[in-house]
Amino acid sequence: MGAARGITDDEARRYLQVALDEARAGLAEGGIPIGAALFHRDGTLLGRGHNRRVQDDDPSLHAETAAFRDAGRRRDYRDTVMVTTLSPCWYCSGLVRQFEIGGLVVGEERTFTGGHEWLADLGVEVVVLDDPECVALLGDFVAANPALWHEDIGEPE
Repeated sequence: MGAARGITDDEARRYLQVALDEARAGLAEGGIPIGAALFHRDGTLLGRGHNRRVQDDDPSLHAETAAFRDAGRRRDYRDTVMVTTLSPCWYCSGLVRQFEIGGLVVGEERTFTGGHEWLADLGVEVVVLDDPECVALLGDFVAANPALWHEDIGEPE
């Protein structure tokens, strides 16, 4: 098997739009505005989802896990790219590691820095976009909902 083709900036930004749509949907439902999507390296959308911790009263239903579940079973994930509006927490970074997802696109890392650098050290191709819409969407939410945000990231307020 040859080396995987790198994720271009245009691809990363196009993929991020799906995750942003999911983040907006989560916010509209009264939840935490974090969205994710899982793509094949050829650009095919495999699954999408958003954080549903509040809506489903399920602490494990992060955006990345929702997108992963929506994609269904695959024998191999090395040829996939997880796209998320926010740097993945350790739980979601573990999902990327466990299933050897080959690429990760991060919308922003200012609001929260999770495990994307760890994943890069392990050989995952990581692209951090520092997207202003991702920063504003979550930044506004955190300012308005600090207790819920701190619960989501597992930190005391």
